[in-house]
Amino acid sequence: MSKKVVNLIVEAGKATPAPPLGPALAPFGLNLGQVVKEINEKTKEFEGMKVPIKVIVDLKTKEFEIEVGSPPTSELLKREAGVEKGSGMASKQPVGNISFDQLLKVTKIKLKDMRAKSLKAAVKEVIGACISMGITIDNKNGKEILREIEEGKYDQLLK
Repeated sequence: MSKKVVNLIVEAGKATPAPPLGPALAPFGLNLGQVVKEINEKTKEFEGMKVPIKVIVDLKTKEFEIEVGSPPTSELLKREAGVEKGSGMASKQPVGNISFDQLLKVTKIKLKDMRAKSLKAAVKEVIGACISMGITIDNKNGKEILREIEEGKYDQLLK
């Protein structure tokens, strides 16, 4: 049974048979309307973001399977902070703020894709993204939050 995997990045909930989807899948003779419908259904929770997907096509039966990856950390942080893009001068000009609970929410979405050995380590990775994007946490610089984590202030939440 030969299968072909097509990796794409699509706008969640708004996939169409137009590029990049159509040209990538047309050679397999699939019903593109059905593929698009399933992609939009499976990605609707990430609406407004670009998400990685895998379309796995069985070349004999023309059956397909859709696997949805999680959006990039930066996309999730932008959505939580309500900003269009990160800061060009992240250390001097923050563009948005999120709560520690929002930080945990983003971390838990990304956890399966991260190599971090603990929730605490994963949170530190996401804080690094916040720092580079100019997003503060509870109106504090990410470096200050990292210091507080090391001091044990968030130990109850990071178990």
